[in-house]
Amino acid sequence: MLIIPNGRTRITPMNEIFHALSDDTRRTMLRDLAHAPRTVSELAAPHPMTLAAASKHIKVLEQAGLIRREIQWRTHLCHLEAAPLKRAMDELAYYQRFWTERLDGLEKLLTDEDAVQAPANIRTPKTETE
Repeated sequence: MLIIPNGRTRITPMNEIFHALSDDTRRTMLRDLAHAPRTVSELAAPHPMTLAAASKHIKVLEQAGLIRREIQWRTHLCHLEAAPLKRAMDELAYYQRFWTERLDGLEKLLTDEDAVQAPANIRTPKTETE
Protein backbone atom coordinates (compact mmCIF):
# COMPACT_ATOMS: atom_id res chain seq x y z
CA MET A 1 0.00 0.00 0.00
CA LEU A 2 1.25 3.46 -0.84
CA ILE A 3 0.12 6.79 0.58
CA ILE A 4 -0.27 9.32 -2.21
CA PRO A 5 -0.01 13.12 -1.74
CA ASN A 6 -3.74 13.73 -1.14
CA GLY A 7 -3.55 11.43 1.91
CA ARG A 8 -5.36 8.52 0.28
CA THR A 9 -3.87 5.09 -0.02
CA ARG A 10 -3.63 2.83 -3.04
CA ILE A 11 -2.77 -0.82 -3.39
CA THR A 12 0.59 -1.24 -5.11
CA PRO A 13 0.26 -3.32 -8.29
CA MET A 14 2.03 -6.66 -8.01
CA ASN A 15 4.14 -5.84 -11.09
CA GLU A 16 5.72 -2.88 -9.26
CA ILE A 17 6.55 -5.08 -6.28
CA PHE A 18 8.18 -7.78 -8.40
CA HIS A 19 10.00 -5.17 -10.50
CA ALA A 20 11.45 -3.69 -7.31
CA LEU A 21 12.45 -7.14 -6.07
CA SER A 22 14.06 -8.09 -9.39
CA ASP A 23 17.26 -6.17 -8.66
CA ASP A 24 19.94 -7.58 -6.33
CA THR A 25 20.91 -4.12 -5.04
CA ARG A 26 17.33 -3.37 -4.03
CA ARG A 27 16.93 -6.79 -2.38
CA THR A 28 20.12 -6.14 -0.38
CA MET A 29 18.76 -2.75 0.68
CA LEU A 30 15.56 -4.41 1.87
CA ARG A 31 17.57 -6.98 3.86
CA ASP A 32 19.45 -4.12 5.53
CA LEU A 33 16.17 -2.39 6.36
CA ALA A 34 14.82 -5.60 7.90
CA HIS A 35 17.34 -5.11 10.71
CA ALA A 36 16.73 -1.41 11.35
CA PRO A 37 15.81 1.84 9.58
CA ARG A 38 18.69 3.29 7.55
CA THR A 39 19.57 6.59 5.96
CA VAL A 40 19.99 6.84 2.21
CA SER A 41 23.76 7.11 2.73
CA GLU A 42 23.79 3.96 4.88
CA LEU A 43 21.83 2.04 2.26
CA ALA A 44 24.17 3.25 -0.49
CA ALA A 45 27.43 2.57 1.37
CA PRO A 46 27.87 -1.18 0.64
CA HIS A 47 27.28 -0.69 -3.10
CA PRO A 48 29.77 0.60 -5.69
CA MET A 49 27.49 3.39 -6.92
CA THR A 50 26.88 7.07 -6.51
CA LEU A 51 24.42 8.44 -3.99
CA ALA A 52 22.23 9.53 -6.91
CA ALA A 53 22.12 5.96 -8.27
CA ALA A 54 21.27 4.61 -4.82
CA SER A 55 18.50 7.20 -4.54
CA LYS A 56 16.99 5.90 -7.79
CA HIS A 57 16.92 2.37 -6.36
CA ILE A 58 15.32 3.68 -3.18
CA LYS A 59 12.70 5.53 -5.24
CA VAL A 60 11.76 2.26 -7.01
CA LEU A 61 11.38 0.55 -3.61
CA GLU A 62 9.32 3.48 -2.37
CA GLN A 63 7.03 3.46 -5.42
CA ALA A 64 6.45 -0.27 -4.89
CA GLY A 65 5.41 0.46 -1.31
CA LEU A 66 8.28 -1.62 0.07
CA ILE A 67 9.82 1.24 2.01
CA ARG A 68 8.63 4.41 3.69
CA ARG A 69 10.86 7.47 3.76
CA GLU A 70 10.83 9.74 6.77
CA ILE A 71 12.50 13.15 6.42
CA GLN A 72 14.19 14.51 9.54
CA TRP A 73 15.69 17.86 8.62
CA ARG A 74 18.16 17.00 5.84
CA THR A 75 18.27 13.30 6.66
CA HIS A 76 16.08 10.81 4.84
CA LEU A 77 15.44 7.76 7.01
CA CYS A 78 14.06 4.68 5.24
CA HIS A 79 11.85 2.08 6.93
CA LEU A 80 10.83 -1.35 5.63
CA GLU A 81 7.15 -1.79 4.82
CA ALA A 82 6.54 -5.55 4.97
CA ALA A 83 2.91 -5.75 3.78
CA PRO A 84 3.78 -5.78 0.05
CA LEU A 85 6.32 -8.55 0.70
CA LYS A 86 3.52 -10.61 2.27
CA ARG A 87 1.40 -10.06 -0.84
CA ALA A 88 4.31 -11.21 -3.03
CA MET A 89 4.83 -14.31 -0.86
CA ASP A 90 1.12 -15.14 -1.11
CA GLU A 91 1.35 -14.82 -4.90
CA LEU A 92 4.38 -17.12 -5.04
CA ALA A 93 2.75 -19.68 -2.71
CA TYR A 94 0.68 -20.92 -5.64
CA TYR A 95 3.83 -21.84 -7.56
CA GLN A 96 5.37 -23.40 -4.47
CA ARG A 97 2.47 -25.87 -4.38
CA PHE A 98 2.99 -26.57 -8.08
CA TRP A 99 6.70 -27.31 -7.69
CA THR A 100 6.21 -29.31 -4.50
CA GLU A 101 3.79 -31.61 -6.35
CA ARG A 102 6.20 -31.92 -9.27
CA LEU A 103 9.20 -32.66 -7.03
CA ASP A 104 7.19 -35.19 -5.00
CA GLY A 105 6.31 -36.94 -8.26
CA LEU A 106 9.95 -36.95 -9.36
CA GLU A 107 11.04 -38.36 -6.00
CA LYS A 108 8.50 -41.19 -6.29
CA LEU A 109 9.61 -41.96 -9.83
CA LEU A 110 13.28 -42.12 -8.81
CA THR A 111 12.51 -44.21 -5.73
CA ASP A 112 10.48 -46.67 -7.83
CA GLU A 113 13.28 -46.83 -10.42
CA ASP A 114 15.86 -47.53 -7.70
CA ALA A 115 13.64 -50.29 -6.28
CA VAL A 116 13.42 -52.00 -9.68
CA GLN A 117 17.16 -51.78 -10.33
CA ALA A 118 18.31 -52.70 -6.81
CA PRO A 119 17.75 -56.50 -6.97
CA ALA A 120 19.95 -56.79 -10.08
CA ASN A 121 22.77 -54.91 -8.40
CA ILE A 122 22.68 -56.73 -5.07
CA ARG A 123 25.14 -59.58 -4.75
CA THR A 124 24.56 -62.16 -2.15
CA PRO A 125 27.55 -62.77 0.10
CA LYS A 126 29.42 -65.96 -0.50
CA THR A 127 29.16 -68.57 2.15
CA GLU A 128 32.16 -70.46 3.44
CA THR A 129 31.07 -73.62 1.65
CA GLU A 130 31.27 -72.03 -1.77
